[in-house]
Amino acid sequence: MSTETGTPVTDSITSLGAQFEFYWRAIRGVLSGRVLRYWKEVIRQSYRLALTTGSVILVVGLSFGFGLVLGVEGTYAARLVGTPSLSGVATALGNLREITPYAFAYMMAAKVSTGFVAEIGTMRITDEIDALEVMGLNSLVYLASTRLLGSWLILPFVYLISLVAAYVASYFVVVVQIGQVSAGGYLELFWKYQNAHDLLYSMIKGMTMGTFVVLVGCYFGYTVRGGPVQVGRATATAMVVNLTGVHLIGILASQLFWGGDPKLPVGG
Repeated sequence: MSTETGTPVTDSITSLGAQFEFYWRAIRGVLSGRVLRYWKEVIRQSYRLALTTGSVILVVGLSFGFGLVLGVEGTYAARLVGTPSLSGVATALGNLREITPYAFAYMMAAKVSTGFVAEIGTMRITDEIDALEVMGLNSLVYLASTRLLGSWLILPFVYLISLVAAYVASYFVVVVQIGQVSAGGYLELFWKYQNAHDLLYSMIKGMTMGTFVVLVGCYFGYTVRGGPVQVGRATATAMVVNLTGVHLIGILASQLFWGGDPKLPVGG
């Protein structure tokens, strides 16, 4: 006797397994060095990401906006509990540990990942990927691994620039606009509550998110079947997967890096 009970669950597990297999194959293409056979494509993808798509400006701009918001919230929250001098602590911790990684991942998902779905998906439905296979190219390495390595070459610098933009925005709000504390008082606590290890953890968190959204975009573009409508649906699905995965990574990373020891010597 046959039954369809559990079929959706089985299909979901199968789809998830296929995704992780694709991610591993793309990463292995980079780590094994096979992607270097297409080094010109790697450089082209890096150049596009850095200069021609506007992604860097959007990521930095969103981080700057989030930094402004955190500056306002941190200022009035510190004033509310009677500790106005701690506004620098709120912006230091908030920008470094949470705000910048999420701003970075959100814009990467919205701009870069969805762009990969549309670009690679169009190649799939127009049989360009099949043509690459006929020409003897490893299409997965050529399309996914090159984009992954190109992203790895650029994204650390983009992340650092985004973090600086968020810091500058928060400083402007707290010190210049609202005038909560003096510049010296703000910077003293701002630097006291962060260190090199926190910066490293923050970069690992942001880069993991960035790597995830790049792989998701490549996967959903590479596996599209059908026509333009299916490409649009794949783009929407990729965005949902990106948002879910980004928040899961954020939760796990925060627990791993700061859950056991938040490094907040405030109070008794």
